[in-house]
Amino acid sequence: MRSFSRCFVLLAVPAFLLGFNTAARGDEVPKEYRPTIEKGLKWLVANQQKDGRWEGTNNGYAVSMTALAGMALLCEGSTVKEGKYRDNIRRARDWLLDRCRPNGLIGNPERQSEGGRYMYGHGFGLLFLSCCVGEEENADKRKQMMEKLEKAAKYSREAQTDKGGWGYLSAKDGNNFDEGSVTITQVQALRAARNSGVVVPAAAIKDAVKYLRDSTTEDGGVQYSLARGFGGGGRGAGRPALTAAAICCGFNAGEYQGDLVTKWLKYCRNHLNVLGDGRRIGHDEYLHYYFAQVVYVLGDDRCKKILKDSRDDELILWTKYRKSTYDELKRSQAEDGSWGATTWTAQRVGPVYVTSLFLTILQLDKGALPIYQR
Repeated sequence: MRSFSRCFVLLAVPAFLLGFNTAARGDEVPKEYRPTIEKGLKWLVANQQKDGRWEGTNNGYAVSMTALAGMALLCEGSTVKEGKYRDNIRRARDWLLDRCRPNGLIGNPERQSEGGRYMYGHGFGLLFLSCCVGEEENADKRKQMMEKLEKAAKYSREAQTDKGGWGYLSAKDGNNFDEGSVTITQVQALRAARNSGVVVPAAAIKDAVKYLRDSTTEDGGVQYSLARGFGGGGRGAGRPALTAAAICCGFNAGEYQGDLVTKWLKYCRNHLNVLGDGRRIGHDEYLHYYFAQVVYVLGDDRCKKILKDSRDDELILWTKYRKSTYDELKRSQAEDGSWGATTWTAQRVGPVYVTSLFLTILQLDKGALPIYQR
């Protein structure tokens, strides 16, 4: 029987509903998609560097890429101590631990590829390491990890802007600029840290939730930046991808039928091509990374309880969404097992990013981590 880290991050549900020491339920992944997953995982591990890191385009974004690739491997069911990919996960963990700076930042802002957006790497790094610490059996190493995670969580709090959000840089370095996607990353990372036993200031989460509420437009969309709005000053238009990500934070906070989550879900219902008919929109890898998790938690019976005004054909059901989305992912996978060679995102960030996100989506039914269980 496998055991898993005590971290409920992206889609945490109440702890009393979850059992730890839960075996991965890989048999629940539809058979027709299992070869797609195996092919993708094989490509991912083949592209890990000897020192444990993964990289994006032009050797960039190594902290973010390593953390996201590591999360995709954790979703398979492997951990730092057992499973097919334990060595890959362990090497990724150790590489990221070596990137922890004395002030708590995970990453190197002096490196050109990280310097302009180092809060992304910090957030994803904190997320992944928080999901690994519970499996460390060596008492001294676990203590060292916890100390680094404590510093990292403290750094996140200190980097928060006066409006409660986060930007690409710390509030001090970025002149208090905030941005929705970085904020989502930090909220989830702090939740992961707290659930792994790290002390996280409650005010950090409270301020972040207020930030997301304040960023929500009248029609329920979450705008790009609260400080500047879309295209500079004032309230901007809602962004579908950010709104989908915000629902994850709402679920994570235990808000399943609150007014804010209801507004966000209605916005997504009205603005997203949730059944995916092949059409692509900007940053849809990021969008589906979060929205797939939302729909998975909703399953086939919870959407109606939240969107009471929906017709049956408007309901967002996991089985329908999974079928259309997984079929598209299966169709669009490259021969080598990766994704995104021709997409804008992959060209700018790299196929490791896209492949890691899509593998996470495809493995939701495995239930290998408590954070992805209903």
